Amino acid sequence: MSLKDSLRVMVVDDMGVSRGLLIQAIEEMGIWKNQAENDGRAALAKLVADPVHLVLSDYNMPGMDGLELLKALRQNKSTARIGFILVTGNPTPDLVSKGKTLGLNNIIKKPFSTASMKQCIESVVGRL
Repeated sequence: MSLKDSLRVMVVDDMGVSRGLLIQAIEEMGIWKNQAENDGRAALAKLVADPVHLVLSDYNMPGMDGLELLKALRQNKSTARIGFILVTGNPTPDLVSKGKTLGLNNIIKKPFSTASMKQCIESVVGRL
């Protein structure tokens, strides 16, 4: 079984269109074991109960933003090693620095192409 056949991904974004674009990109890569949440807190609860290999999370979400979700995942033993890619339209140096401090694996700027998303994911999980 190849990596992309076994890779489990969660997409977290409060905007339906953005969630759809992220899911479309990973499905175009052949990653079919994916799930989506529109809220950081709901995603955290699901991930603690059933961890995935990789999270693609929007930064700017109400309630719990992407970095808060990352911090919570890193503080939980069952989710601490989940790969985490932050998706944002404005990856400022401060945001990148905060993310790295919290254990961010990679960051991708919106808008993205399937090719750039694949490259971003491969830098975290290995060749698909």
